[in-house]
Amino acid sequence: MRELVHVWFRATVRSTVIPFALFTGLVTSAHASAEEYAMRAVGGWTVAASKDKKGCFLTRTYAGPGETTLLLGLDIDDSNRLSVLNDNWSIKQMDRLKLNFRLSSGGYPEQQVVGMESDGKKGFVTNFETEFPSYFAASKALHIYRGDVPVELLSLEGSGAAVAELRRCVGIYKAKTGANAREKGRSDLIPRDPFAPDAKRKSKDPAGER
Repeated sequence: MRELVHVWFRATVRSTVIPFALFTGLVTSAHASAEEYAMRAVGGWTVAASKDKKGCFLTRTYAGPGETTLLLGLDIDDSNRLSVLNDNWSIKQMDRLKLNFRLSSGGYPEQQVVGMESDGKKGFVTNFETEFPSYFAASKALHIYRGDVPVELLSLEGSGAAVAELRRCVGIYKAKTGANAREKGRSDLIPRDPFAPDAKRKSKDPAGER
């Protein structure tokens, strides 16, 4: 089984300072416009937009001791983060550990994670290379170990459709961000109404004036 390229955890991972409770509530309103994404269920997973509109996430809670919750977030800059939490775990917030992650087609040995806690559930968060969502989508299971001790053995059934929907959600906000950036650049040069009697140029023509 091949090993996927290991990527060290970035100390400034945003998820370490955002409580998990926020992720479960970060959804768009039911009357979202065509440029927004409404939460939906896909293949046993829930897909929703983050509140800051800078990305989306998919999540699933598994039956069993502690009801493990898995969350995969994807941002418009293609960065990702994976959180796994359980009611029975004793890992402390901001603890730093190295765990082994195994997908159907490869793995990430000694992946650094950071402890987190929310609403009584404790767990960890980490991030991977940009290709990780594709590997996640193509896998049937995710096995996590602490050395030889199994942490979780999770089915990823339906992850292919869920990740495809996740990317569609992110694409909506990526396109919206690009459109906003283009509009901002245009407004720096062109007045709101160039035909108004008092219209004035906001900045010098970048092509020069003769």
